[in-house]
Amino acid sequence: MKNRTIASWVALAFVLVVSRVELAAWNNHGHMLVAAAAYQRLTPTVRARVDALVKLNPFFKQWTTKIPATMPASDRSASLFAIAATWPDQIKSAAGYVNDGDQPSGTGAARNVGYSDKLQHRYWHFINQPFSTDHTALPPIPTPNAVDRITLFRMTLASSAADALKSYDLVWLLHLVGDIHQPLHASTRVSATQPQGDRGGNLVALCAKPCTDELHGFWDNVLGTDEAPVSVLAAAKALPSPSPATANDLDPTHWAANDLTLAETKLYVSPIGPGAGPFTITPSYAMAAKTLATNQVALAGARLAALLNATVK
Repeated sequence: MKNRTIASWVALAFVLVVSRVELAAWNNHGHMLVAAAAYQRLTPTVRARVDALVKLNPFFKQWTTKIPATMPASDRSASLFAIAATWPDQIKSAAGYVNDGDQPSGTGAARNVGYSDKLQHRYWHFINQPFSTDHTALPPIPTPNAVDRITLFRMTLASSAADALKSYDLVWLLHLVGDIHQPLHASTRVSATQPQGDRGGNLVALCAKPCTDELHGFWDNVLGTDEAPVSVLAAAKALPSPSPATANDLDPTHWAANDLTLAETKLYVSPIGPGAGPFTITPSYAMAAKTLATNQVALAGARLAALLNATVK
C-alpha cells in the first residue's frame, strides 16, 4: 500500500465517486457536453433555426431559470440548447409521462406525433446489438431503437412538417446522438447465464448486494456530474477535435457498429470478466474509460453539428 502513487489514489477516489451515481444514458453532464460541442459548430442560420425550435418545448420556461442573469446572449442560447438535450431523460421522472417499458410493444412504440405523446419511449435511447464470447445464440435486435429513430427524426427536420413536431424530434435527436456514442447503448453481452443479454451492462454488478452499482452506470457518469451551464460550455470548448472524415460520417448504423466494437474490445475487458460479477473497477480501467468517453462525446458533438447543418430546414 505504501507504494501506491498519488495519481492512483486520485483515480481510485474517482472510481468510488462515479460508481455511486446511477443514471440512464450519458448523464445530464454528458448530454449537455455533446450538445454544447455541437452548437459551437452550427452555422448562424442553423443556430437561429434550432433556437426557435427549442423554445417550443413545454419545459423551456423552467430551463431559462437555470441560466445566470449575467450570461451573454450567445452563451445563453448555447446553454438552453445543451439543456434541451436532457429532455428525453427529464420526462422519465416528470408528472404526466407514462413509463411504457424498456422494450417496444404496442402501436404507440414507433409513433412520431410530437409533444402530445406522453410515452417515455425508453427503448428509443439504445440499440441492443448482441454479442457473445461463449457461443450463446444471439437474440434479435428490437425495433424501434436509437438508430431508426435518428434516421426518422432527421427526415422530419429536413421536411415541411410543422415546427411543433420538428421541435419534438430535434430534442430527441440531440439526446439520441449522444446516447448512441455511449458504447453500452449499442451493445448487450449475451451468455449462457444471460441469454437475453446483460441490458448494456445494467446487469453487470460492480459490488456485492445490497450495493447496486453496475457497469452501465459507471460509464454513464465517467465524465462527471456538473450540470452548471457555464461549466459545461467551458468543458465543451476543451474537447478534442475529431478528424473531419470521422466527424462527417453521418450514418448511425456506422456509429452503432463502431460502438459494438468498442464495447467488445475496450469495455468488456479486465477487470470485467464473464458473467454478472461483481467486478471491481481498477484505476487503470477508470482512466482509460474517461479518455474513451471524452473522445466519444467530442465525436458525438461534431457529428451532431454536421448532421444538423446538413438537415435542418
